[in-house]
Amino acid sequence: MKNQYYPKLASPITIRGLTFKNRIFGAPMSNPELDPDCHMRKEDLAFHENRARGGLATVAIGLGIVDPVGRVHTKEVTLYDVMSLPSLKEYANAMHRHNCMAVMELAHGGKYAGARSHDGAGDPLVLGPDDEINPDGLRVTAMSEEEIERVSNCYADAAVLCQKAGIDMVLVHGGHGWLLGQFMSPTMNHRTDRWGGSLENRMRFPLLVLEKIRKACGERMLIEYRMSGSEIIKGGYGIEEGIEMARMLDGKVDIIHVSAGVHEDQDAFVVTHPSMFMEHGCNVYLAAEIKKHVNTPVATVGGLNDPDMMEEIIASGKADIVEIARQSICDPYFPEKAFSGRKDDITKCCRCFTCFYNYLTNRTFCCAFNPVVGNELENKSGFPQTTSKKVLVVGGGVGGMEAAITAAERGHRVTLIEKNNRLGGQLLSERYIPFKQDMYHFVKVLEGRLEASGVEVRLNTEVTAEEAAAFQADVVMVATGARPVIPPIEGIDRPNVVGLDALHHEVPQTGQKVVILGGGLVGSEVAIYLDGLGKDVTVVEMKNDWASDAYFMHKNAMDIYMRDSRIRIYTDTKAKAVTGKGLVCTTRDGEILLEADTVLLAAGMKADPEFVHRFDYTADRVFQIGDCIRPGRVVDAVTTGYYRALDI
Repeated sequence: MKNQYYPKLASPITIRGLTFKNRIFGAPMSNPELDPDCHMRKEDLAFHENRARGGLATVAIGLGIVDPVGRVHTKEVTLYDVMSLPSLKEYANAMHRHNCMAVMELAHGGKYAGARSHDGAGDPLVLGPDDEINPDGLRVTAMSEEEIERVSNCYADAAVLCQKAGIDMVLVHGGHGWLLGQFMSPTMNHRTDRWGGSLENRMRFPLLVLEKIRKACGERMLIEYRMSGSEIIKGGYGIEEGIEMARMLDGKVDIIHVSAGVHEDQDAFVVTHPSMFMEHGCNVYLAAEIKKHVNTPVATVGGLNDPDMMEEIIASGKADIVEIARQSICDPYFPEKAFSGRKDDITKCCRCFTCFYNYLTNRTFCCAFNPVVGNELENKSGFPQTTSKKVLVVGGGVGGMEAAITAAERGHRVTLIEKNNRLGGQLLSERYIPFKQDMYHFVKVLEGRLEASGVEVRLNTEVTAEEAAAFQADVVMVATGARPVIPPIEGIDRPNVVGLDALHHEVPQTGQKVVILGGGLVGSEVAIYLDGLGKDVTVVEMKNDWASDAYFMHKNAMDIYMRDSRIRIYTDTKAKAVTGKGLVCTTRDGEILLEADTVLLAAGMKADPEFVHRFDYTADRVFQIGDCIRPGRVVDAVTTGYYRALDI
């Protein structure tokens, strides 16, 4: 029976006798963490199982390393270690409980391996197509015939281990500049023997690996091959050669998974993992072109978060399968919601790189919008039951909204009071910014959940501490947010000075020439927005760098935009006074006037502890949430709102 909402996206696909329940596959994702032997823990399994429970047709574990020499970092499952078998078996069983196929990615870091896994101990062997020095300063040894044979056998042995564990499909990583992709690349492979030079020679190693896997595992183990349809780097191959590569793979694999870029190239990284400045579906064209030339089912991936777009991709024949990673972190129940007619309740990934940043720096998984990520095992076990209480939430930003929803879902009687005429707090500034639409969509999703959970919402109501006490709540949750920093400079109260609320309109309330006072993350994003509208934009920042508070992946994406923009950025520059002509600043070279019709304040936010603490004794239990404690990111507000509500 066809799904009435997404008939093509929800339709099963059968490949070599194995039926996948729908066309939304889980793209390879690494584990939150591993045990000291690089085997998956209960916490890792809970993370992946939660996504399987949400309706994905497959869940793929990313970066299973086939060879000790191929390790890049310590979050890679050791597929060369037979002791990985028990956790791999547990993983397969967990997926199958939810009619979800278990997939393991087979990878080798090649020339990028070594440093990050060996912690500088000794001189690790690093292999690649050529003799060279890699970006970490390690010597790369060109693989000999013997090494090529050995490593190809490592892939086959790893596939056999996966098969023993009950895993349904292996995904061979030949994209993003990993070892097989290095051999495929004309800019990374300069060999003059039978493994380099012509396209046929560059493809010889990947095809050998596939041949070995098929011979070792037989026809029952499905093989998905991940390739970059285009490397997106100078000197790299483009879609024309990508098509020829796919033709060579056609019939030798069961799915051709078309991605883009080279992971280690900063400019290509934000194409491989599309930033919020890229159009949704920006890499679909690569899969669409390749699909015209092959008979093997084709999968597309990269920044997809909308079921309507996914349905069109399948219906129009651009691809047979869509794959998601970050979106399944943001909302693990994305497929189930789409197929049951609850599209409006889908939390869309805003591509903010919160997950990437924390994964790479803090060794944890988290999400700006999903507070459960990284704590799936705890949440799976449930939380102690509680008696119904009367709860008052003061403040309707995303932290207060999340707290109210969670408390109501726990059975409490919740009233949320907001002084403004709309919910959303600081995210209201994102409403009309094109690359922030997914963030504003989150506000709309929370509004829907507030209504569905029965929370009483009172807008245009400013409550005092006395009124909060008179409410006689059992619990008061203070989520009043932070206040803009107003620099103590001459003329700051002039009419040509505006705050971020100037962006709350479809047409921003600014003049043509805008000087933004504050070049942090917010100020830099606003600069990009206004530049896109054709404004003449200048950014002034006291520090020696702009957007120093941005995640480095997002900063890189902004930098790419800035290079080709008309935006002027002054760092190491201090505002002195606002005049009718603009902003007077002090630089290293002396005093300058930056002409402007409008000076827009983006100098940051600060908490108001005196105001917040007025609510301290308004109920037996009083919780503080989000920016009213310490200004932070969306992830901080949402997470504290969720877990504080669980404390009731």
